[in-house]
Formats: sequence, structure tokens, C-alpha cells
Amino acid sequence: MLVFDSGVGSLSIGAEIHRLLPDLNLLYCMDRGGFPYGQWQEQALAEHICETILAQLNIHLCDMVVVACNSASTTVLPALRSQLTIPVVGVVPAIKPAANHSKTGVIGLLATPGTIARPYTDQLIQDFAAHCQVIKVGDPALAGAVEALFWQGEDNKAAWQRAAQAFADSEHFAALDTVVLACTHFPLVQKQLDTAMRALDKQVSWVDSGQAIARRVEHLLLQATSPRQLGVQGRQEAILLGVNDPSNRFANTLKARRIDLLSAG
Repeated sequence: MLVFDSGVGSLSIGAEIHRLLPDLNLLYCMDRGGFPYGQWQEQALAEHICETILAQLNIHLCDMVVVACNSASTTVLPALRSQLTIPVVGVVPAIKPAANHSKTGVIGLLATPGTIARPYTDQLIQDFAAHCQVIKVGDPALAGAVEALFWQGEDNKAAWQRAAQAFADSEHFAALDTVVLACTHFPLVQKQLDTAMRALDKQVSWVDSGQAIARRVEHLLLQATSPRQLGVQGRQEAILLGVNDPSNRFANTLKARRIDLLSAG
């Protein structure tokens, strides 16, 4: 299974898939050369992702693709599915579960500017959270701060605090009780974001799409005819595109997660 993203966001989705389905072989494809997707124009992004994924599928035999990126999924899924015969699973903002979970009816949406601007996101809000007040925060630098944390070990406290303060600047902040992490990078720093919120005397529930995606993958596998080797530990491997070598810190991060690094060639 190919788990595709512009960077380390694939790790948050892949971790949930691996936790639920440890027998699966996962191939993380991190398009670091294309990062950040949240600042691409839609058409250019769709063409780039389709081309990149198709190229990798010509090299690696995979029976499913997970587009582990909200910005990409809200743009590329129809075009990608039209070119593939294997299932394609996308990640979209977890607005429906957040709206169902909230007791106050005030939810936050923390995303990249691209995801905030997509009509798809507005439609999700209209369909599933029309009864809620949604505080939208499109942070252009937060995903980059997560990348820097994983690659260079830079714990950018100012970035986490800036994201929290953006919610605090809303007139509805007092009633905010649930925040959607609508970028797959963001669950990787949920603890840091929670600390920043608590510094503002605010405690919220955090919602992301990881577990829902893992359940969707499980559902599709139950419908598949290919046999699975239950009880066997699946391989986890990673490909980095657009960079020659990982930093020592990132290589150690992959090793700690038992992910082997492959050559992009």
C-alpha cells in the first residue's frame, strides 16, 4: 500500500493504519520536493501528484493508494481515480466527527491556507456542521515547523503558540471546545498545540482523520479478494523524493518507527 504525502504527514496516517492492520506492507512516499502542497494552485497540484504517484506505482507494486494529505485530497482524488484501477483513499478534514463531538457548537478548523480556501472544505462545513460556529485558521507556516521538528529537531514553540493565538483572537474562542487538525502534519505535534492552548487557559478536544482512514482501509481490504497474511508483521518502508539523503535526526526517527529507507530510484 502506498501512503503518499508531501512530507512527514504520511507518518500520522500510516501509524494509524499500521496500528489497526499491522500485517500490511506500507510504502511511505514523501514528496519533499513538492512541499508544501497547501500553497500550490489546484490544477498544478493535481497534475503534479498524479504524475508523481503514477511514476511510483510503475516502480513499486501496490494494491491501494492513500493520499495522506488534506490539501491534496480535496484537489486530486477524481483525477487520480480516473487513472488508476486500484482503490484510492483520500483524507479530508474531520468536520463531521468534530461537529458531532462538540457540546458547545463551536469548533476550530486548523489547516493550511489551501485547505481553508477549497470549496470542498466549505461544502463539508455546510453538509455536516451547518449548526456550528466554525473558527477557520489557515496557518501557512505550521506544516513547515512540523517538518523542521522532524528533520532538524527544531521545537518551534512560537509556531505552536501562534496557531493557538489565532483561535484566541476569535470572538467565539470562549465557547471553543473541539479543534479539527485538518493537515496530516498537525497530529504529530498535538501535544505541543495542546500545551499552547492550555497556556491560554483553554482545553479542547483534538480531532483528526487518522483512525477513520485506517477503518476505511480495513473496509476496502475486507472487500478485496487477495489473501492477507494475518499474524505476520508487515514491512514499513519509505521513499524520499526531492532530497538526496535524510538528516541524521529524521533517519533515526524512521528507524525508531521501524521504517526502512529505500532509494527513490
